[in-house]
Amino acid sequence: MMEIEPIASGSTGNCYRISDGKTKILIEAGIPVSRIMQACEFRMWEISGCLVSHEHGDHASHAQDLTRYGIEVYTSQGTIEGTRQFRYALHGPLVHPVKAMQAFQIGSFTILPFDVEHDAREPLGFLIKSEITGEKLLFFTDTYYIKYRFPGLSYIMAECNYNMDQLLKNVDEGITPAFRIQRLAKSHMSLETLKEMLQANDLSNLKQIYLLHLSSDNSDEETMKQEIQKLTGVEVYVC
Repeated sequence: MMEIEPIASGSTGNCYRISDGKTKILIEAGIPVSRIMQACEFRMWEISGCLVSHEHGDHASHAQDLTRYGIEVYTSQGTIEGTRQFRYALHGPLVHPVKAMQAFQIGSFTILPFDVEHDAREPLGFLIKSEITGEKLLFFTDTYYIKYRFPGLSYIMAECNYNMDQLLKNVDEGITPAFRIQRLAKSHMSLETLKEMLQANDLSNLKQIYLLHLSSDNSDEETMKQEIQKLTGVEVYVC
């Protein structure tokens, strides 16, 4: 069974550790390496690589720091180029560009990147399969839509940034500026869209769902958890 450990999730920083008992990887590096090291019990040599979805700071700002510990970083060429405008530019021999729909290997994990929809240069999601457990993990964040279908999923780590009722309520009450509706609609996944995506996929082997990157203002954690649990019938964790 895969082990999934959310280290941090949200607009202030994202990082997740995945293990199949043989290989350990990180997904995202948007928090200081000191926090990542602590979560990994300072055993950084056990981490075989880090996947980065896109160049925004809450996902990529400390990926370059990981290379100082010998950890290889895998992300799109667009993301590598996108980080050059920031202080955390990705560079060097341990940074590897990967392409959507071209699988690659990290230890016992086969990883298939796929394109997602976000206001970034070349954002990616990842389908991760373990040759040890035979399980599949689907990871996506910061996208308003997933156009692909994924059979035989065991785990889903999915953005569930806002629910529309809460967002509209906050706009009416002046908590959230009205102009943010359009930005959210074209960059982040709502509860409603996530439910549609889940219904369109084969969930017969699904064991767990992890809800990621919830908005601090425009989400209702308990509602999201209950609705996804009712829809899928599996364990749901809010990160």
